[in-house]
Order: sequence, then structure tokens, then C-alpha cells
Amino acid sequence: MLNKKSIEDIEVTGKKVLVRCDFNVPLQDGVITSDKRIVEALPTIKYLLEKGAKVILCSHMGKPHGIFTEGFSLNKKEKAKLAELPEADQAAAKAEMIKKAISDDSKKFTLKPVADRLNEYLDGKVVFASDIIGDDAKAKIAALENGKAVLLENVRFDERETKNDPQLSKALADLCDIYVNDAFGSAHRAHCSTAGVTEFVDTCVCGFLIQKEITIMGGALADPKRPFVAILGGAKVSDKIGVIQNLIDKVDTLIIGGGMAYTFFRAFGNNVGTSICEEDKLDLARELVEKAREKGVNFLLPVDNIIGREYSEDTTFMEIYSDSIPDGWMGLDIGEKTQELFAKTIKGAGTVVWNGPMGVSEWDNFAGGTIAVATAVADSGAVSIIGGGDSAAAVEKLGFADKMTHISTGGGASLEFLEGKELPGIACLENK
Repeated sequence: MLNKKSIEDIEVTGKKVLVRCDFNVPLQDGVITSDKRIVEALPTIKYLLEKGAKVILCSHMGKPHGIFTEGFSLNKKEKAKLAELPEADQAAAKAEMIKKAISDDSKKFTLKPVADRLNEYLDGKVVFASDIIGDDAKAKIAALENGKAVLLENVRFDERETKNDPQLSKALADLCDIYVNDAFGSAHRAHCSTAGVTEFVDTCVCGFLIQKEITIMGGALADPKRPFVAILGGAKVSDKIGVIQNLIDKVDTLIIGGGMAYTFFRAFGNNVGTSICEEDKLDLARELVEKAREKGVNFLLPVDNIIGREYSEDTTFMEIYSDSIPDGWMGLDIGEKTQELFAKTIKGAGTVVWNGPMGVSEWDNFAGGTIAVATAVADSGAVSIIGGGDSAAAVEKLGFADKMTHISTGGGASLEFLEGKELPGIACLENK
């Protein structure tokens, strides 16, 4: 299990502390529609403010062009549109497209609404800098008093961020004395603000959010309360190969649902109709089942499915055994017998890790399997870890969040953690 230093292990009073947060919140017409990620960052921010640190907050939001970067360039879609125009018109059109892109990005991806929301929670202790490493940021950081904070503008407004450019990393490091990563959802990305900056800062530790993630998830993988049950859903086996391979060595039962189940059915000669199926992964599917058998792992696949005529919310559907899917039909959810089988298995678990829906859970007709699994996990009394993404959304939508031990804040990051991969944004932090 990872054992990283946290903000509680260092002296922060009077220090300039750069904190990488995950403020990539949903916005609609400039209004935040969910501030869950902001709320999750508050314990770390409040601790640092109460200790008298000078707090510098940074985060990305969305995928902007990189409007602060010299030599601004259009994206592929815009370049293709430009190429369709007569050559004589391209220069003027390009100038207009760049002007529009900068204007749109400045409105759509600015972190100003985040600063406003933070001030509602922090009694107006946060000022907003209109740039990242520019004159406004430097001036506001220089004027910071102990126990106050500044939020930098979207770090992805500089395209060097995602390229982990050492010049930007060094410029970020020059703003601070201490670096804190508390953005687990971005910890699997080796970007300037998640990893590169640590090359130039002497003290680099984690915040409370990352500390919680690695303690709970790491503990579950290293020393789980048994039986240890892992539930994996989602569309493709290829998305979860590493997770399956890693968990087979650790779990007592592995439950497979969602679209990836049909690749396993096909691997053993069953017809899957028009269900999603990765034909190039059939050998791998057989190998994974064989590996589970050799390890003594109970490998569970659906015994029945809800199938539809087409991939549509209101398609004709019926329930059928997994080995009897007719041509022209596709699997869209697990059936009632499978729901009962999975729920019974989950009921006796000591630890449950769940990542991925059991069907097309955003559609009511095909959400039954995901709801049944969420209910079973909530009622199990087990140490329950939900690996972000659609699983987390389902749990929260159903009102089960309080019944779960931990809901991960990072979909992609939690997947890579479950694979046993080293996350760049965590590996670079100091060990205890």
C-alpha cells in the first residue's frame, strides 16, 4: 500500500502552497450544476487556510485550445473546416476562427465561477487570478496574506500543461514553496500541474482527498476483508484487461456484467446476436477464465439477459437465457435471475470493489441490473469501494452514497489504480 506524506506531515504556516485540485465541474451557461468536486476539495483547503498557509489553487476544466499559449493553433475540426475554403479566404477566416475560439473558451472554460463558489464556502478568502503564471497571478500571490487563497485560471489555457512541458512546470514551481496534489481524478496524467512541477519543488505531498483514495483503495487491495468480491461492468473487455488480470490474483469472486460479458459468451461458442463483442479478444477471454479457474476464483457471468431489437431507449425488449440470444437481438442489461445470483454473492462479501454498469443504465428499461447491484452492495455491510464513473453516478442517483465505504473521485485514475499501475501524480510525491 502506498504511504505518502500528507499536509499533516509538514509545516505550512506562512508558506506559499500550490494545491492541484480537481475543479473540472459541470457548467451550463456559466453556472455550476454540481459542485461535488469543489466540496471534496474543501477539507484540504480549509486545513491549509487554518494553519496560516498562503494557498495557491490550480485546476483544469474541460479541453480548451490553449488560449494563453504563444502561437495559438486551431483544433483538427477547425483546421478541416478552414481547408474547405478557397486559399485566398483562409487567412482572414483563420483570424476570425481564432478570435472566436479564444472568446468561446474564455467564457466556457474559465474557473471564475469556481472561485465564486469557493468564496461561498470559505467566507470570501479566495481571489481569482485571470492568468496562470502571468502578471496578475504573480501580483495576487505576492499580495497574499497568511490564511488566504488565490485561484489561478484554467491551467489548460496553456497548451504546455498537457505536454508536461518543463518550462511551464518550472514557472508553476516558482510560484510556491510547497506543492500539494489533491486531484486524484487527474493523478494518472503526467501533466505539468500533476507531475512536472514536482521536479522543481523540494516539498511535494498529498492532500486529504488523495490520502483517502490511496489508503482505502490500497488497503482493500493489499489486505481485504474476505470474501473479496470484484464487480466489473462496462462495454469492453479491452478497457478492463489490466484490472481483471490484477484482481484475479486478489479476489475470491469476480463478477462480470455489462457489454463485456458478451465477448466471454462468444468466446465459449454462444451466439450473441448483435451484442457488443470484441472478436479479437476471444482468446484472451478464454485465458482469463482459465486463469481464474487455476487460482480458485469464482468467475461469474450473467445467466440471463435483457435483450433488445436495436440500440435504442424504447426498443422492443425481452428476457432470455444467456446461451439463447437470437440473431438480430442485442444484450442491453442483465436479467432477473442474474440479478438474484449477483446479489446473493455480494450479500456474503467482506469487501466489494465495483467498477462499471451492468447494462445501459442511463435508460430506465435497461437500468434494472445496475440498480440491483447497487442495492445489493449498499445492503451488504461489506467494505464497499465504488470506482468512479457510471457506477458512482448510479449509487449517488439512487441515494446509496452514504451506505458506501468509499466512492472514488477518479474514474480513469481508479481503474489504473485497480490495475496496479503507478499513477504519475502520486508516484512523484514524498514517501513517509
